[in-house]
Amino acid sequence: MKKIMIIGAGEGGTALLRMLVEAETMQVVAVSDIDPQAPGLDEARRLGIETSTDWRTLLSDRVDVVIEATGDEHVLAEINQRCSERTAVIPGQVASLIFNLIAEKEALIGKLEQHYNIHDIILNSTHDGMIAINEQRRITLVNAAAERMTGLKAADVINKDIHDVMPSSLLPNVLHTGVEETNREQVLENGRKIVTTRVQMKDDDRLIGALAVFKDITEIVQMAEQVTNLKSIQTMLEAIINSSDEAISVVDEHGKGLMINPAYTRLTGLSPEEVIGKPATADIYEGESMHMHVLKTRKPVRGVRLKVGPKRRDVVVNVAPVIVDGQLKGSVGVIHDVSEIKSLTDELERARRIIRTLEAKYSFDDIIGESEEMKLAIEQAKIGASTPATVLLRGESGTGKELFAHAIHNESDRKYKKFIRVNCAAISDSLLESELFGYEEGAFSGAKRGGKRGLFEEANNGSIFLDEIGELSSSTQAKLLRVLQEKEIVRVGGTKAIPIDVRVIAATNVNLEKGINENTFREDLYYRLNKMPIQIPSLRDRKGDLCHLGKHLVSKINQDYGRNVEGITQEALTHLQSYHWPGNVRELENVLGRAIIYMKQTERNIDVHHIPPLDIEAQVVVKQEQATASDYSSLAEMVEQFEKDKIIEALQAHKGNKTATAKSLKLSIRNLYYKLGKYNIEKHGMQ
Repeated sequence: MKKIMIIGAGEGGTALLRMLVEAETMQVVAVSDIDPQAPGLDEARRLGIETSTDWRTLLSDRVDVVIEATGDEHVLAEINQRCSERTAVIPGQVASLIFNLIAEKEALIGKLEQHYNIHDIILNSTHDGMIAINEQRRITLVNAAAERMTGLKAADVINKDIHDVMPSSLLPNVLHTGVEETNREQVLENGRKIVTTRVQMKDDDRLIGALAVFKDITEIVQMAEQVTNLKSIQTMLEAIINSSDEAISVVDEHGKGLMINPAYTRLTGLSPEEVIGKPATADIYEGESMHMHVLKTRKPVRGVRLKVGPKRRDVVVNVAPVIVDGQLKGSVGVIHDVSEIKSLTDELERARRIIRTLEAKYSFDDIIGESEEMKLAIEQAKIGASTPATVLLRGESGTGKELFAHAIHNESDRKYKKFIRVNCAAISDSLLESELFGYEEGAFSGAKRGGKRGLFEEANNGSIFLDEIGELSSSTQAKLLRVLQEKEIVRVGGTKAIPIDVRVIAATNVNLEKGINENTFREDLYYRLNKMPIQIPSLRDRKGDLCHLGKHLVSKINQDYGRNVEGITQEALTHLQSYHWPGNVRELENVLGRAIIYMKQTERNIDVHHIPPLDIEAQVVVKQEQATASDYSSLAEMVEQFEKDKIIEALQAHKGNKTATAKSLKLSIRNLYYKLGKYNIEKHGMQ
């Protein structure tokens, strides 16, 4: 076995290395290149071959052949000088020639393989069975269709005598007599009937074998039946299309109208004479013909908005290609009137709103958040949902406490019962007690005859959500404590205890512990409510969720405002993440809603310039100035002039550097820009 060293591990040297490694009579023992990062050196190291950046250290008597692949004449001369007479040296030109020959060989092999692959694909794609034998009657070809019809596997019968596997075959007769047989019936060993044609195969004048091409007779019978029934099928198809309430149009492979139904004429206002035989674009008033699009792509389309016909009807179309045995024959379109869909959608939305007033409308799937803090809150809430324990939701305003309350109810075994929501801060103290616990007839002036059930009674066997629990008066707190302890209520003006079974979910954005210290919240009620506290994180503590929340809110706002905004740019997202969000998710929805309102209809993504100012301080200053301007105009003017002078002084002191100016004035850069515009300082501030 020849020992080979390659000097030069670039593209050519690497190719030679890969070729020589596969040779059985040669062994590459060393590879060298002055570039330690040469691809050939990495390849050699992977193969366990010795490498070096100095070929001289690798040269030894064990090397039989040195291939110089650098193309450097000086390197070649030194190699010849250092190598012994027994070591053969192949120069770079020869190595390049070898490389080119290798590449040409691989290309030819690839073309040959491609040719054989195409040959196999063609033979195995045809529905006709094919079996061939050579001049010794041995099988040389069995295609996929022949395998299906005969039950034979090509791998099992190739090179076997035809009569060993198919005793009834007449191919040997054709091979010896040379007489072609056409459309002969034959019964195979598995009982299947075929029609076959058998011919000799010759290469010039030399006999090389015989070929049988055959078709299952059942397919021919089926084809005959299809031809016979074609007219009845067409008549049936026309009847089905014409009886459909869906507007349908059919075109041929060239986009010419073939058929429309009465529903199509009613919708578009176009008669058959105006469509059949005409281009598919004949019915389009505004938009692209989806028939022509589908004929080009051979792929169906769904839900495309168009305007069609002289009536300019807004429609949604679904179009699918008609492909028979792989051949495009045309396309079929179904057209829906958008106005009808919109009416149904509005009706469905109204029904949903009604349903949502009767039950909890959110589940844990509606809670958006991938941060660890939110995942922990969701996990705790799911545990709380599986128990009857009172749950206390804690978190700032706008963090989604009500969303959690809905989800807890819907996850519990009470989900098919009522879910009552009460905002304790939105109802006056005088009314809240009677609303929660109900009242008896004559309990107070204006009380209904027969009394009234309270919200706790309405929620019996279900759940009640008490939001802003920290705003309850002392007397209401005492009654709520009785509900939690005794599971019963007493109506206002009544004496009879009414047993109830209600799951209480409370929420607060205030510090209840501080309320206990200040004697505004009962300590015993606190411990009853605080059995299972769940802290919902603020948005500033989970800014990583801004991307998911933004996507969800944009989709929601699109539905509310009838817009089609696709998302938020990365720059806008980064800008949003720099804000501290004191209003949490509620504020985020407000900001995105305002951004979408003022976006152009053609704009698809919220960018930084769409987002309204996020600096609360600037907004407060503007509001204060607007509030005082009417009553104290002279004082306001003095304050504004003083503020303007100070900003100009700071700009001059920092040579116009706005960032340094904002820092010295303890303003945000956004607030500074607002004031520069307000006082028109940009143009004359440095004069």
